[in-house]
Amino acid sequence: MTAQVDYLVVAFTATSGASGELLGSDEKELVQLVWQLVDVKNKKVKKKRITTLLITESVEEENGSEADCVSTATSLESALNLFHLQLTNEVNSAGAGTSVCLCTDGQLHIRQVIHPEAASKNILVPDCFYSFFDLRKEFKKHFPTSDLKALNVHIMAESTLDPSVTLPAETAVQQVEIMASIVLALLSEPFCHTFSNQERVSEKFETGTCSKMEKVCDNTVIRARGLPWQSSDQDIARFFRGLNIAKGGAALCLNAQGRRNGEALVRFVSEEHRDLALQRHKHHMGNRYIEVTCLNPASTSNEVAIFLSREDQIIVRMRGLPFTATHEQVLTFFSPGEGLKETCPVSGGKDGILFVRYPDGRPTGDAFVLFACEEHAQCALRKHKEILGRRYIELFKSTAAEVQQVLNRYSSAPLIPVAPAPLVSMLPAVSLLPPPGSMRDCLRLRGLPYTANIEDILTFLGEFTHDIRPHGVHMVLNQQGRPSGDCFIQMTSAERALQASQRLHKHVMPSQRGPNNRYVEVFPCSAEEMGLVLMGGLSPPPCKSRRLSPPSYSFTPAPPVLPTEAAAALYPPMGQVLLAPRPLPPGHAYYPASAQLYMNYAAYYPSPPGSPTTLGYFPSPSSLLLPRGLVRMPGLTYNSNGVKELINAMQGYPYAPEDALMHAHGHVHAHDPAGTLLTQPKEWVCISGV
Repeated sequence: MTAQVDYLVVAFTATSGASGELLGSDEKELVQLVWQLVDVKNKKVKKKRITTLLITESVEEENGSEADCVSTATSLESALNLFHLQLTNEVNSAGAGTSVCLCTDGQLHIRQVIHPEAASKNILVPDCFYSFFDLRKEFKKHFPTSDLKALNVHIMAESTLDPSVTLPAETAVQQVEIMASIVLALLSEPFCHTFSNQERVSEKFETGTCSKMEKVCDNTVIRARGLPWQSSDQDIARFFRGLNIAKGGAALCLNAQGRRNGEALVRFVSEEHRDLALQRHKHHMGNRYIEVTCLNPASTSNEVAIFLSREDQIIVRMRGLPFTATHEQVLTFFSPGEGLKETCPVSGGKDGILFVRYPDGRPTGDAFVLFACEEHAQCALRKHKEILGRRYIELFKSTAAEVQQVLNRYSSAPLIPVAPAPLVSMLPAVSLLPPPGSMRDCLRLRGLPYTANIEDILTFLGEFTHDIRPHGVHMVLNQQGRPSGDCFIQMTSAERALQASQRLHKHVMPSQRGPNNRYVEVFPCSAEEMGLVLMGGLSPPPCKSRRLSPPSYSFTPAPPVLPTEAAAALYPPMGQVLLAPRPLPPGHAYYPASAQLYMNYAAYYPSPPGSPTTLGYFPSPSSLLLPRGLVRMPGLTYNSNGVKELINAMQGYPYAPEDALMHAHGHVHAHDPAGTLLTQPKEWVCISGV
C-alpha cells in the first residue's frame, strides 16, 4: 500500500467506434481524450478547467465544445506527448514533489484503448499511463454489494451525490464532471476515502518458466489461434499490451511434427484480465486477425456432470444457435411473448442450459435445455424455427443418451483404452445403459425416415411401447448431428424384443405411408452392440456389417478394399503406436482393456479413408494383429520415385529373417547374413494414395 497521491487526473477516452462496456473491442482509433485535475488534499477541483484533446487524423474538431481548453493533435503520438506536457505544467505549478495519478471509470480506457493502439503503432507511451485508479473498484470498497461489471457513473452518482446536482452524462465533458464530483464525494465525509492502491500495467513481458508446484487456474488462460508462423512470445505480449500476463505465461503450441501450429496458450494474472483479453477476439496482428477463445475444460466437464445428474427432467435440444448466444438470450427465447399466456420456464434457470462446445471452448451452435414437465417441454417445442438474433432455431425432444453422443462427437479424445473420453468419465456414476452381455433384450430399428421423431417410433411400436424401459429410446446421429435412420430401444425382456422384431419387421411407419413409403427393419440386438454405437460416438455403417447385424440376416460379404496385411501395414493398431494400454476406469465397460482394437475399413468405406483418427474402433480378435514390426511412412513427397527411394531409405536396417512374406518370394540373400539388403520389394511394399 502506498501513500495517497496529491492530485488525481480524472480521464475519459472516446473512440470512433463502440463505447460503454464495448469500448476498445472493435480496434477503432482514439479520437478524444478529456481530463480534469482534482486536488486530493484540499478536496477541490483545480481551477475547474476541463481539457479536451482531439486527434484530427481520426475525427474533425468539434465546434462549440463544452471544455474550457480544447487542443488538437495530428496523431496519437503527438496527442499523448501533448497530454503529458500539459499535465506536467499543471502539476509543477503546484510545487515540487507533487504526486499525481490517473483515475478512470473502469479498466477499458487505459488497458483496451490507449495501450493496444500505441503498441500496434509502435508508439512509446508516457509513464503516467502505466498506473491508474479504477473509480469503480474504489467505489466498491464502500458499497461491497454492488456488481463491479454493472457499475457506471450514473449508479455511482446516485449513491454518492445529491440528485439535484447530478448532470446527464451524455458527452465526454459531462462524464468527466460527474466523475470528478464522485471523487470529491468519496474524499469527504462520511466516506473519507483514501486513494492508495493503484492499478499497474506491466511495462514488459517477463519470460521464464513456471514451477511444477505452482497451481494454474483455468479461469486465467486463453487460447489464441491464427498466429503468424514466425511470431514469438514477445509478439503475443505486444498483441495483449495493456493486460498483465503471468511470468512465462505465453506458450506457443506445436503440432505432432514439432512445428508451430499457429496457436498459443496465454495465462494472465487474474480472471479479470482474461475477460478483457477475450474482448480482443479477431483483433489483428499485422494483416491477420487472431481468434481469442476461453480455455476452461474442467468447468465444462463439471457443468456436464451437473446437467446429466438431474432426474425427472425433459431434455430439449437447440440447434442453429448463434455463436454469440448467451444463457440470458436462451431464457428470453423460452419466455412468453407479448399476448401469449403459455409459459415454458427452463428448469433451474441458467443451470438448466448446457452449451455444447469444442475442446478449445468455441461454441458449436448446439445446446440442451431442461424442462420440469412434459407440458413445459411441449410448449417449448412449439417455438420450433422461431428467430433468436438473426437465425431460426431448430428444437427437438432429446434424451440423455443423445447428450452423450453429441458430447463424444465434439470431444477430441480418441475412443481407445489409453485415452478414454474425458467428458464421459465425468458423468454420474449411474450408467444410462445396462452392462453389456449376450442377452438380446434390445431392438434395433434401421431404415427410419430422417423426419421420424420419438413420438413416431412409439406409435410404430404400438402395444410394445409398454415394454420399453424408462428413457430407453436412443436416436443415432450422424457426424453432422442429424438423424441417421437408426434407433436403439431397450426392452424389458429378450422375449418381448424377439416378438416385436418378428411382428414389426419390414412394416411401414403409420406416419410415413404413401407412394414412396419405406419399410423399417426391426431385429433384436444386445446391449453391447447398442453401446458400441451410442457410447462410442460412431455413426452406423451405410452398408450391412456383420458386427451390427443379427446372425439370421443373410447378405453378401463386402469385398475388402485392401488385403489384410496391407491394411494392417498402412494403419497399424493404435494400441501399439501410442502408449501401452492400461485398464479402463469404471464406467467404460464397452471397451474392455483386454480387447485389441482395429478399424473396419471393408464395412465402412469403399476406399481407404483420409485419416485414421476420424474413424471408430471395433473389438478385434488378436489373430488379426501381425507380430512383425511394420513401418508406416506418412508425409511422402508426391514427386518421389516410388519404391526405389523407399528401399534406399531403409537400407542398413535389419529385417526378420524368418519373415513369411520374404521367404515366400525368395527375397533373402544368401550373402546377406545380417539381413539388411532388401531387393525386389514390389510384392510387399504398398504405396497408398490417401
